[in-house]
Amino acid sequence: MQGFNMGRYVPPEHEGTTSANKLAGKHALGNRARKAGQGILTVRFEMPYPIWCTTCPKPTIIGQGVRFNAEKKKVGNYYSTPIFSFRMKHVACGGWIEIRTDPKNTAYVVAEGAKKRDTGDDKVHEGEIVIRTDEERARLQNDAFAALEVTIDDRKQAKADKNRIEELLEVKEKDWVDTYAANRRLRKAFRVERKVREKNQAITEDLKDRMSLGIDLLEETEDDRRRAGFVEFGDFADPTSEMAISKARAKPLFPGSAGIAKTPLSSAMKPRALKVEQETDRRKEKLRQELRDNTRAALDPFLSDFLAPLPSNASLGIKRKRSPTSNGTIEQASAQTRDVESKVIPLVDYDSE
Repeated sequence: MQGFNMGRYVPPEHEGTTSANKLAGKHALGNRARKAGQGILTVRFEMPYPIWCTTCPKPTIIGQGVRFNAEKKKVGNYYSTPIFSFRMKHVACGGWIEIRTDPKNTAYVVAEGAKKRDTGDDKVHEGEIVIRTDEERARLQNDAFAALEVTIDDRKQAKADKNRIEELLEVKEKDWVDTYAANRRLRKAFRVERKVREKNQAITEDLKDRMSLGIDLLEETEDDRRRAGFVEFGDFADPTSEMAISKARAKPLFPGSAGIAKTPLSSAMKPRALKVEQETDRRKEKLRQELRDNTRAALDPFLSDFLAPLPSNASLGIKRKRSPTSNGTIEQASAQTRDVESKVIPLVDYDSE
């Protein structure tokens, strides 16, 4: 058994004394260390910020996060911290780009072949404190004019900061001059929001109980209301539509107890019932009537022929007046009417003996 060196054969006489890489004359990192004698190691380098390539004939930007196979090499030290150089080749133009680490400012610096894109991040924003280096402090001590300019700028900044702090203190004192009133306003706003949340939660729970839903329902949004407004409910207003014709033909010829729409008892016994309850009862009765009509249409054998699709020129026996455009149009219309009337099937269809 080779253990962790599976696939790397070591002869028995050298096992435990050397490694397979030394026996084969190879480096442990493989092709990445082909320039290890020059102190160069190939690594995967990711661009820390966007840069402009100065070698390309046209201005070309290399975005942040683009990765390259870079040659890593130590080029110096900052005290005891090494400074590394990452040299990579831009495939678009074939030029070389070199980026070095800057331990002093904890940043990356473009050394060759490109320049950093100015995004405004290096500018000093409001509220930020600039830490001066030793060279800048020494220059301010030796140059009186530079020290005076810095002093004037610091005074202006201190005055602006003081005014801002005073404004914030005034606003705070105005809002919290009466702590009881401020607390009362907060509790009142929270109480109103809590009642709205409880009402919406009760409506949601009621809907889940009525629909037997075992999932959590999200709150209604404006987009949901807009989409729901596109849906139309109600009877078929067009009497010539196929659905309206089928429903009319499925109704019994002599309405009896099954075809008479009865008024719900709840509405009769409650003359002052709410409109919501009346609308609910009306919808229930409408659903019952539709179920009875559909059941009768599916089970009644005498309606099999009546439920067949009608011709395009027949609509419940209605004869429409036509404007004849030729001498033979009136005769053709009369013939078509006689054909439709001849196809009417009686209520009872049986052979006489």
